[in-house]
Amino acid sequence: MRPADKRILDCISDPQDLHLLSVEELEILAAEIRQQIIATTSKTGGHVASSLGAVEIILACHSVLDAPQDKIVFDVGHQSYAHKLVTGRLAAFDSLRAYGGLSGFPKPSESPFDTHPSGHASDSLSVASGLAKAKVLTGSSERVVAIIGDAALAGGMAFEALNYIGSQQLPMVIILNDNEMSISRNVGALMRHLGNVRSTRGYRQTRDFIQERMEHGGWVSNAFVELGRRMKDSTKHMFLPDSMIYEQLGIVCTPPLNGNSIAEMQEMLRLVLPMDCPVLIHAVTKKGAGYEPAEADPVRFHGISPYNPATGETYPKPAPGPKFTDVFGSALVQEAEADERIVAITAAMEEGTGLKPFHERFPERFIDVGIAEEQAVGMASGLAASGLKPVVAIYSTFMQRALDQVIVDVALAKRNVIFALDRAGLVGDDGPTHHGAFDIAFMRLVPSMRILVPSDANELRSAVHTALRLEGPVSIRYPRGCAPAEPTGEPELLEEGKGCQRRSGADAAILAWGRCVPAALAAAEALAVEGIEASVWDMRWAKPLDEEAVRAAAAAGVVVTVEEGSTIGGVGEGVLEVLSRAELSPAVRTLGLPDAFSLQGDVSLLLRDAHLDAEAIASAVGELRNL
Repeated sequence: MRPADKRILDCISDPQDLHLLSVEELEILAAEIRQQIIATTSKTGGHVASSLGAVEIILACHSVLDAPQDKIVFDVGHQSYAHKLVTGRLAAFDSLRAYGGLSGFPKPSESPFDTHPSGHASDSLSVASGLAKAKVLTGSSERVVAIIGDAALAGGMAFEALNYIGSQQLPMVIILNDNEMSISRNVGALMRHLGNVRSTRGYRQTRDFIQERMEHGGWVSNAFVELGRRMKDSTKHMFLPDSMIYEQLGIVCTPPLNGNSIAEMQEMLRLVLPMDCPVLIHAVTKKGAGYEPAEADPVRFHGISPYNPATGETYPKPAPGPKFTDVFGSALVQEAEADERIVAITAAMEEGTGLKPFHERFPERFIDVGIAEEQAVGMASGLAASGLKPVVAIYSTFMQRALDQVIVDVALAKRNVIFALDRAGLVGDDGPTHHGAFDIAFMRLVPSMRILVPSDANELRSAVHTALRLEGPVSIRYPRGCAPAEPTGEPELLEEGKGCQRRSGADAAILAWGRCVPAALAAAEALAVEGIEASVWDMRWAKPLDEEAVRAAAAAGVVVTVEEGSTIGGVGEGVLEVLSRAELSPAVRTLGLPDAFSLQGDVSLLLRDAHLDAEAIASAVGELRNL
């Protein structure tokens, strides 16, 4: 017997421990987990609403499955906090999302219970289908469960996976975590009954046998076959209106059940796990369940900074300037006031990309395509072909999904599409799946693409102003967080491919892009104390490069390039190409994100580790001068 003052949660070191608990004890554990999530995230911030809503689903899964032999694949993974707490990570949970601490997402290198490094939406079903296919090929016994939210299920990758899963009849369970619709108790009871019948192997075999004999066995006329089919379909529409699409794909779909009921989830899991076909469990949950502030405002609690657990209010933080995201949003509204051809597109990130003011001001010109970046870019091509000016606002890390559309649908036709890449560079607590490390590299390789990298609020407004006046595709990348100061004056029309010298100096040259410019200036000031005068260039453009500035920098004999992006394929390599063509050979050091995945943590610490802080830049200059 556990001590009265000891929580059940404190006694859980492995998910196998959950097999020993009754439903009532699991419900107590669920409440304790919610308290722990709130206590921790109120200090660390995090994805609160989604994790609170999925507690019972996760406990039901682990109390029935035998992980890690059985596989649980999370989609996105921001709902996995309960999973972390029951898989041996309670003692480290206070380090959630912190530098050197637990990741905010599943991470296989962190725990054998984390099957897949989740972080991007709509990929769980594809990964799970591979696990299920491997089970078929090898004859292994593990069971495969994928947990996916209703928004992520709308992503194209999820539909591709559903099509394959159904066509191959892979033995796996898909839990659809639906936190948007309500559930009626009476209707739900009827639906559960129908679902129990429909989820048995006997029902499926009988249904398929009768259907085959009706269509091919010559029992009855074609007219009767059609009548039977219509009766079957109309019955499904009456009782199971949301299951038709899955049934058509060959996936057995249960009716909606209460996903915040451990008993209901356990019962359904035990029923469908032995089946030799794909089954979708439709679990209706409440986002933020068990914590009133999160239930009342699940959007704000989707990803939230530290907050007061008693009230749910975030703590005010002194900021050096406005958020880059907000500067972009207000700049686009200003431009749209003067040009009715401007259209804004987002992929389910209206608030995250700063487009809410645009939506409120120009609702007819605002488009949210859901979690479908490929659709956003392809649609932008069509809008541009019709004479409009689409601005596609997507996080850098998510734009990776739509590179094919950028190349073929936009760049090949030289469409006038602007890509506003928010969260470019290191994003901090969300870690490697969300760092915008690669957009300079993959956008640089696209013919006809121009890339603007503004360093402050004024530069960002001018970048938006300029991009909307250029022909062909343009990418603007800017970081998460605050600009050094509020924007002033009116935006400027920037000359294409021309940087701006921020500081003069004959002993060395520092070429910097974006958020690295202030660090470069600080490095130059530190070098001046040592008697080394370094020039600093705000290069503005990653493509086309300011070749005149590069050649001028080479005259100093020492050149250091600084970018908050991958060094492989980055602008540092572009500078080396320019120097090579010009047959110039100064001492060069290219600083940027290394050929590795940066972890989560405070951005200043991550920049230090990547040698992108002022001290590292100054050190690089000093080392080159001493060669």
